[in-house]
Amino acid sequence: MSTPLIIALAVAAIVVLGGLVFVTAARKSEVRGAGALSRETKKRDRGAAAAAGATGRAYESAATATSTDLAVRDSVELTEWVAPDPEAVGETRRAFFNRATVTLMSASLGAFGASLIGFLWKGSSGGFGSKIAVGKLDDVIQGIKSNKGFMYYPEARAWVTEYPKDSIAKAQAVYASQAAVLAGMEAGVVALYQKCPHLGCRVPNCQSSQWFECGCHGSMYNRVGEKKGGPAPRGMDRFGLAVNNGVLVIDTGAVFGGPPIGTNTTGQEAEGPHCLAAGGGGH
Repeated sequence: MSTPLIIALAVAAIVVLGGLVFVTAARKSEVRGAGALSRETKKRDRGAAAAAGATGRAYESAATATSTDLAVRDSVELTEWVAPDPEAVGETRRAFFNRATVTLMSASLGAFGASLIGFLWKGSSGGFGSKIAVGKLDDVIQGIKSNKGFMYYPEARAWVTEYPKDSIAKAQAVYASQAAVLAGMEAGVVALYQKCPHLGCRVPNCQSSQWFECGCHGSMYNRVGEKKGGPAPRGMDRFGLAVNNGVLVIDTGAVFGGPPIGTNTTGQEAEGPHCLAAGGGGH
């Protein structure tokens, strides 16, 4: 046989086989498809209905023959509304959040107030705002001399310098109203607050001039804190001193105002070049 004839026979065989597969699949789908019943099942259903003596139509006719009126429920008596007992209902969400907010705010303010009082309270155990023992008086004076005229005590925020004994008479006339300050001078020392009376800058010492010279605005003070120049309204403020069993104690709980402008009980002038340019200036 020729090649074209063989191809034609093969195609015909494929078509016949495809048709058989299609018919077989269609029969299976009729029997097992979703919602489809087989012939045997339908036959059994018709037999069962005939044996029972009733059909679906008979059931429908019997159902529609009954009354179709809507059922009406008996009337219900309405009762008067009574507000619930708050204790039985319990805490409402609004009341809970309101009380929680007030409680938290009160606790926060209380803690802040306690911290503020603790910060400002002048403790008796030490620290600025209390009485601070800085050492034996003789050791303090020796330290001042060793440090070229000045000693700084950071816990007291104060400079301590030596007060000349030959100036006590003048000091008694100027500082008579500040007994605690005068007591320190009579013991040979003076404690000066580190802040400048002008705008509160920390005043450093100048070793060359042996003065205090404020680098912020040029105010100058001699070694015992009496004003010598600049815009400061008075001399350096100071603390009261006491000597207990030979120990020098600085009372930082009270600040005494510095002496007025023009006070110069020691007569000390600059002993060398100023640390500020041109001897000060400023504002």
